[in-house]
Amino acid sequence: MPKSLSLCLSEEKMQKWGRKKKNQLSLLFVLFLCFFVLFKITILSNGGITRSRGDDDPHSNSNSNPNPSSLPTYLTSNASTPRVANRVLGASDWSKACTTIQSYKRRAAVAAEDGRQHESKSDGCNLFSGRWVYDNRSYPLYEELDCPYMSDQLACRKHGRPDRDYQSWRWQPDSCELKRWNATEMLEKLRGKRLMFAGDSLNRGQWISMVCLVQSAIPAGKKSMTPNAGLTKFMAEEYNASIEFYWAPLIVESNSDDPINHRLDERKIRPDSLLKHAAEWANADILIFNSYLWWRSGNKIKLVWSSSEEDICEEADGIDAMKLALETWAGWVSTSVDPQKQQVFFVTMSPTHLWSREWNPGSDGNCYDERAPIDDEGYWGSGSDVETMHAVAAIMAKLGRKITVLNITQLSEYRKDGHPSIYRKFWEALTPRQLANPASYADCIHWCLPGVPDVWNELLFNSL
Repeated sequence: MPKSLSLCLSEEKMQKWGRKKKNQLSLLFVLFLCFFVLFKITILSNGGITRSRGDDDPHSNSNSNPNPSSLPTYLTSNASTPRVANRVLGASDWSKACTTIQSYKRRAAVAAEDGRQHESKSDGCNLFSGRWVYDNRSYPLYEELDCPYMSDQLACRKHGRPDRDYQSWRWQPDSCELKRWNATEMLEKLRGKRLMFAGDSLNRGQWISMVCLVQSAIPAGKKSMTPNAGLTKFMAEEYNASIEFYWAPLIVESNSDDPINHRLDERKIRPDSLLKHAAEWANADILIFNSYLWWRSGNKIKLVWSSSEEDICEEADGIDAMKLALETWAGWVSTSVDPQKQQVFFVTMSPTHLWSREWNPGSDGNCYDERAPIDDEGYWGSGSDVETMHAVAAIMAKLGRKITVLNITQLSEYRKDGHPSIYRKFWEALTPRQLANPASYADCIHWCLPGVPDVWNELLFNSL
């Protein structure tokens, strides 16, 4: 019973039992006054509930402002009008969106910067400039079969890869030494904390790498994996720590946010909305983001602006859509991240090796059957888009100390040998024609484990 109603009834009893001879009109007046006050309180209370539901209720149509931490307040030059995301779209909403398409009018461009020079440094040491050194004494840092959390997409030896040299390359910076990986020390860095990887399947590969790197240092029965739709958690009980992966391939909300059913004919994003994703990121202590591959399909991406009718969309090239998404994400970092409490990292683009003519002129293949790194210092393939690196670098530079960039692109460019190629589980049956030409279905995008992503995590370990 509401407190206000209880108080009114108590007063009614006092009037009735303590002053029975009083004029009944006085009693009726008191009752009327109490219920009038109760009615007003109820109306005001319901109004408050309605305003708060407008922020996160997918069925709400409220246009009131959401929590300021969700606003894309970072780079507003790309928005012709203020755009406010006031609800999360469901699957049915996405299916109805974009019945009317308009061309995207590119807004003010982000200032260019040389992406290859925008690198995080530790005590004057550039960890990202160096060379690969063969070291089969110290590497691999774990055995594929010893990690119970290994993915079939990345378990190359399990799926028939005959060589092991791809596991035994150590990254050597030019002017300093990487601190040797230590699983126990890493777990101590994570004690009482949540480490979350948020992004696409490449970021998921780095997450699996991290789990495999630390799990052997945790006793049996003191570790577990908890899958939960788009958020999967590895728990280290004795350290009260978690290593998590959150599926957000396009950073902002999109029709591809389902971790299983995301192979769609067309991609739609809300370039100004992080409501759903940021709710998960907000409570993590260490955040590792990436975003690149999903913008490079070659198809236009549809923009479902929060301030517009959802059936009216703009259509943009991948790089323009990516800039808009990263600006919104940067706005969240700028306004919501406290560097005293959270550490935020951004992993630059992971290169592909789809055309062997780029490192072996005259050839007509890809990463299939490659067994050694590229030894051409400064090699840069077309799988890494310089314009995209420029745009990302410019956005990251504006965030200053709130972000640490792990520039894995150049060092990973050399590793044409590190991809699964044909040695992985494929979710769809291969045709006889494909089987007759292995290069036609080789995976030259993801990475074998143990392998290149372990070095990315060594760089993270050195940067924490």
